[in-house]
Amino acid sequence: QLLESGGGLVQAGGSLRLSCAASGRTFSASPMGWFRQAPGKEREFVAAISWSGGDTHYADSVKGRFTISRDNAKNTMYLQIDSLKPEDTAVYYCAAAPTSRSAAYRYTEHALYKYWGQGTQVTVSS
Repeated sequence: QLLESGGGLVQAGGSLRLSCAASGRTFSASPMGWFRQAPGKEREFVAAISWSGGDTHYADSVKGRFTISRDNAKNTMYLQIDSLKPEDTAVYYCAAAPTSRSAAYRYTEHALYKYWGQGTQVTVSS
């Protein structure tokens, strides 16, 4: 129901735009988020966005470089990644929580999300 795309191999300092397209149901009333998992590490929170897109929250490690957004009319969420670093290398997952109007900062824990995509690989070379 959630499908990520846009990953790839990029040099340090480059940019990527990840997309998360929903199908089979709408998530326009749900907070959504991005997580990532590097080899040998636990899945970590990257960014979250409220149901309307009006509120966002970021992990400190990506603040100022990553931008989360959504287009509810297209049932799609995005993650613009700029100034990529080798430590950004990971599989990036999008996720949707149950319907809620809560603020984005409340959605940093993966256990709060009900729906997950399969992930898209982002590899940053130095």
